[in-house]
Amino acid sequence: MNKVLISYIIFDLLFLATGVLLLSATLTQDDARNPPTRTNVARKMLLSLCPLRAAFVNGVFIVFTFMLSLPGLALPTSRMWLWLHGWLVAFCITFTLALGLDLWLQTLKMRSNLSALWARQSPQIQGLLQETFNCCGYMDSSTPPFQPNSVCPNSLKAANMPGCVWGFSNYMSTYLGMVFTASFGIVALDVLLLLNVSMVLKQRREQKRYRHIDEKNGLGSI
Repeated sequence: MNKVLISYIIFDLLFLATGVLLLSATLTQDDARNPPTRTNVARKMLLSLCPLRAAFVNGVFIVFTFMLSLPGLALPTSRMWLWLHGWLVAFCITFTLALGLDLWLQTLKMRSNLSALWARQSPQIQGLLQETFNCCGYMDSSTPPFQPNSVCPNSLKAANMPGCVWGFSNYMSTYLGMVFTASFGIVALDVLLLLNVSMVLKQRREQKRYRHIDEKNGLGSI
């Protein structure tokens, strides 16, 4: 074992951890079968806009790519498996980066699309959002009209409450910002792994060249 190989193994295990994290996150967050409640209604609305299936597929590719690195570790003189592993890591980088950029672009456009998203929700969902963010209506209690509930029991009370656009947009920016920042963090980690793959390949190529030199000098048996 040398420092280059140890570094490669560490980043490869971290690479596996990101794949497992993506798989577990998509499986636990995809709670479409659960009824909306005050605590999950905003998250469910935002998750409906997130590419959860693509993120799940990405996690599967990452775990599969890690599995292909194991023969390269088990065969210390082989470069074919490492070469294949490096190309698949580059594919995972592109995949994860595309997902992160998609979320980032959605975040930039989300504020202008929030009113349409709000209008598509049923009165029950709008009422739950009012309870979540302690607000009435979207822009205000009359634009569009609020849904009567415990937070907005009547027009007088609702007129003194803020619209939900402020709390909802802040929640949206924070939540999606956290998700695409995590995606870019995974990309950075994958790039470091790709650099480590390149270093191990270079080291093994040099070792192969030295072995050939030793064989020519009659030292191959030493």
